[in-house]
Order: sequence, then C-alpha cells, then structure tokens
Amino acid sequence: MEPITKLSQIVDHLLDKQIKKRVAVACAQDQNTIGALAQAVENGFAEAIMIGDQTQIERIATLEGIDPTIFTIIHLPNMVDATLKAVEMVRNNEADVLMKGLVGTDKFLKAVLDKQKGLLPEKAVMSYVAAIELPKYHKLLFVTDTAVIPYPDLKQKSAMLKYSIDMAHKFGIETPKVALIGSAEKVSPSQQYTVDYAMMCKMVERGQLPKCIIDGPLDVFLACDPKSVEIKGVPTPVNGDADVLLFPSLESCNSFYKGLMLFGEGELAGLIQGTIKPVVVMSRSESSTSKFYCVALACLMA
Repeated sequence: MEPITKLSQIVDHLLDKQIKKRVAVACAQDQNTIGALAQAVENGFAEAIMIGDQTQIERIATLEGIDPTIFTIIHLPNMVDATLKAVEMVRNNEADVLMKGLVGTDKFLKAVLDKQKGLLPEKAVMSYVAAIELPKYHKLLFVTDTAVIPYPDLKQKSAMLKYSIDMAHKFGIETPKVALIGSAEKVSPSQQYTVDYAMMCKMVERGQLPKCIIDGPLDVFLACDPKSVEIKGVPTPVNGDADVLLFPSLESCNSFYKGLMLFGEGELAGLIQGTIKPVVVMSRSESSTSKFYCVALACLMA
C-alpha cells in the first residue's frame, strides 16, 4: 500500500478495505465524543456502543443535530459501572475498541489495568503512541510516549519502539526511520537514557528488536530537518527524515507534542498500546475532530 501521510487518509484506507469495528465508549454523555462517534458511524467504519446516561446521550445528540438511534445505547448512569461494562465488552470480544468518554482518566485506567478483568496482559508494557500531522512536515510523525510512562527503562523503551513500528507498518511504512531523542548527540554514562539508546541501536542491528533505521541520541533538528544535518555535520542514517520520535521521558514528550498542537497547528491521533485491544484515551476538552481521528486510528489498529 502507499504510505498514509495525512490523518484524513486513515479514513480513506478504512473505507477502501471495508474495515468496520465496534467501539465501546465508557460514559458516552460527552458532546465531542458523541460528535466524533456520529461522524465515524456516518462514514461507515465504526459501530458505536454508547454506555452511560441514556437520557443525557440522547439529549446531547439531539442538540447537536444527531439522530441518537444511530448508536447502540446501554443505560448505566453510574460512571464506574459504565466504565467496567465498556471494558468487559472489549475483553469479551463484544467490541473491538475501548474509548474514554466523560470519565476521569484515573477511574478509566483503573478498570483497564485491573489484573483480573482489565485489558493489559501480565508483564506487558502499556505505552502511548501518537500520530501527528503538521503543516511544516512532509509526512506524519509518530511520537512516543506522550501520556503513560514517566521515565521509561530499557525494557519499556524497547516496547515503545515496537509499538511505534507496528503502528508505522499499519500506515504502510515498511522500514520506519526512528530517532531516539535527546538534548545532544553523544552517549554519556551520566545520562542513562543515552546508554539505553546505544543498546537499542545494537539490539536492532542484531535482530532483537523490529527492523527499522534507527539512531540516537539525536536532537529534533537532526531527526526532522535535513538542512540541520548538513550544517551540524553529524552523520546519521535518519538524515532529518524521521518517521518516529522516541523521547526519554513523559515530561519531554508531553511538552513537545502539546507545543506542536498549540503553536505548530498540529492535529493528532493517538492511542494506548500494549493492551489486548486498542484503547482511546483523550482529554475531555479535546475537539471532536481529534477524537474522530483517534477512533479512525483505533479501528485501523484493531
């Protein structure tokens, strides 16, 4: 397939391949969530199972000019009950994707991480990968980890790398270029993440991690700007053309992506990885457009 280079092309691909997935939404009485799911249903790549306060879901949908009968609605007004039901449906293969609605992230993830009834396999690493579309970059940029792991160790970074490559493959990128992001280009024993990066490069070389073109530590200029590679004179196989940026900490990655959203006019689709089925977790304040693209991405990955 031709590589997907814009978020809107995810939808085109789903329709072309006639992919249609069932999305279970926990506490679905949220305006932007209802708008996103209505758009996904109308586009034909999703079935929406809206779990929450039925009266509120129908009221909000009607106010937005949406026919609530396009949804399957399960009336569970208690947020905890609604979240547990959504997780249960995904775990029991009654739905393909789990999505957070109007419920706090802590309550939502508590259900996802439950050892007996949740969606994370034992000893699995949970991480977050986002695909970002930027006006000034010529293709989508996959960024990790924006939301879950504060200071990933080598095992967690390796999982983050694998999840990012898996997602890139779904977008038609056969051999992704991966930049391991740091503040400088040198490996230093005093900065453990740079040592981890060196080990990851060797692990890719020896086939212990998925095939990719990888280098690091690199700063963002060397990762994404060919002119900076020329100016700095740092030889790197990524060569300013990265598909994936892997960051050393949640703080650095979260600040980076939010800066792109605010100042770089970025658009984002992202989801949790490591779970048995895709999990969509977004801020309750995110736009319906961003949530729509997250739903499309989850259907692509399911």
